[in-house]
Amino acid sequence: MNFPIDFTPVHVALHHAANRYASGDSFRIFHGRGGCYEDLHWCAIDYFDGLWVATLYAPTNEETEQGLFDLLVAHMFATGAHDSTLLVQRRYLDGAPWQVIIGAMPEEGTAKRGNLQFALNFNQQNLGFFLDIEPARKWLEQTASNKRVLNMFSYTCAFSVVAMAAGADSVVNIDMSRRSLDVGRKNHHINKLDTQAVKFLPHNIFKSWGKLRKLGPYDVVIVDPPSFQKGSFIATKDYAKVVRKLTDLVEVGGHALLCLNSPEISFTAFHKEIETVLSEDVCAQEGKFELEQKMAACEDFAESSPDHGALKILAYRRVA
Repeated sequence: MNFPIDFTPVHVALHHAANRYASGDSFRIFHGRGGCYEDLHWCAIDYFDGLWVATLYAPTNEETEQGLFDLLVAHMFATGAHDSTLLVQRRYLDGAPWQVIIGAMPEEGTAKRGNLQFALNFNQQNLGFFLDIEPARKWLEQTASNKRVLNMFSYTCAFSVVAMAAGADSVVNIDMSRRSLDVGRKNHHINKLDTQAVKFLPHNIFKSWGKLRKLGPYDVVIVDPPSFQKGSFIATKDYAKVVRKLTDLVEVGGHALLCLNSPEISFTAFHKEIETVLSEDVCAQEGKFELEQKMAACEDFAESSPDHGALKILAYRRVA
């Protein structure tokens, strides 16, 4: 095949991916956005249990797009996926529209992670399950047993599912979107998890501190907000407000998992802001936190400059 640009990195990634399909787990096949491939910064390719998704983040010419699609279709047929589906989402267009290349547009889908499943929604920009934050899910899986968990900005409650499956005593999920929380309930049910010890609060976090304190304290507090959501959260000014509440929420000996996905903010700057807030007089007097672990996105999301990668994850422990 002759392509207008060099698709060799995609070809190599597809070759390596072929060994992973049998597990059924969802993963990123190719991450062009990390800056490692200058001519391919505009695309990413993900796999969800028989479904291939190509996401385009910037426009390119028709010949280049078709070259990518032809390469993906050839790979799918070579791996025996004749009845599978290839979708394209153009994130650079209003509404992030979908296009079917082969197969049929699914009404719903599933992201698999080991024995767990998570519902996918094709009627919105984000599918509902983020592949890059897997290191944080693994950390939670190892931490959550017999713990009381607060999952802030919970979206579709993937962290809650992981925590309950790992033996958490209870989880409080809070998010402004009632629709996202409904998907969160569904995610618990499809994994046959008892929700008697799980709460789903459709509230604005900044108006709910009293309720959250009353339901706490917690052994694990997860903070994973959108970087920018007009009218509700802007990371550059609102993240610090959340960090200042940690001493009211985290039990001594407990943990805070602080996440942020924003390419505009470096890992160094994010870490510095957290440390600055935690060292403020009012915070330092009420509690002391120590950094346990720094985590970046999972290895499928390679970055040319890790400090400027989109996803940042910090795990803290309250020691006093």
